[in-house]
Amino acid sequence: MTAASLKEVLMPAMEEHRAVAGLVVLGWEDARAYVEAAEETGIPIILQAGPGCRAHTPVPILGKMFRHLADQASVPIVCHIDHGYSVQDCLEGIDSGFTSVMFDGSKLTISENIDITAQIVEKAHAAGVSVEGEVGFVGYAEGAPSANTLPEEAARFSNESGVTALAISVGNVHLKTEKNSGINFGALKAIEEVTTLPLVLHGGSGIPVNVRKCLSQESRVSKFNIGTELRMAFGNALRKSLTDNCDSFDRIRLLAPTVDAVKCVTIEVISALNGKPK
Repeated sequence: MTAASLKEVLMPAMEEHRAVAGLVVLGWEDARAYVEAAEETGIPIILQAGPGCRAHTPVPILGKMFRHLADQASVPIVCHIDHGYSVQDCLEGIDSGFTSVMFDGSKLTISENIDITAQIVEKAHAAGVSVEGEVGFVGYAEGAPSANTLPEEAARFSNESGVTALAISVGNVHLKTEKNSGINFGALKAIEEVTTLPLVLHGGSGIPVNVRKCLSQESRVSKFNIGTELRMAFGNALRKSLTDNCDSFDRIRLLAPTVDAVKCVTIEVISALNGKPK
């Protein structure tokens, strides 16, 4: 199966009251683990190359890696640029084979955000690529605070930008290692009342599993970005591998156990969002 666009996986998810996981990739081992989890469960996923990933590995290389994995999979796999901060970030992703890009204009005025996003949408759609946008600012557990999404700005952005999906800030926070809801359900409902797009929650690792399931089944939240809890699984497995193989200097051998560890956690994550038992 060839790689899928964001639209191709999110629209059915929204209509069927389930959600798709946007899985944060940092290297080959975790990307491979995510796709193996998708294959074992039959559940579509989104492979995401965020700023950290792109700083470590050139985007053209990531594009080839993501497409290699996606094109050999039997389930839809979206190849996504996460948090592109410029037009160039997004265009490089499109030119490198990504099927979806996110322009993060959350720090701009709403007019600037709409104007730049619309420019990207025009170029992306001409290439068959989906676009995710963001209104409001999702903060960080040990960094910049959030700025909640205003319903009137979400409505304007939804109507004027042309995006496939809208990332919002309603209490979700990036890089949380502990789960507590924090979701402002009233704010989410107010946004749903004035928009029709699939909604995205970044910082999904900080949202308890039962809340994710509830949101995917009872709201238009159709995509959760998951990174921190998967990185924790990778780190724990790597520490154990280093201890168990203290005389080894072979990175392939040392990293091998991380694939199964990350795959197991990924299966739990995507099964819950899809409404399936793990």
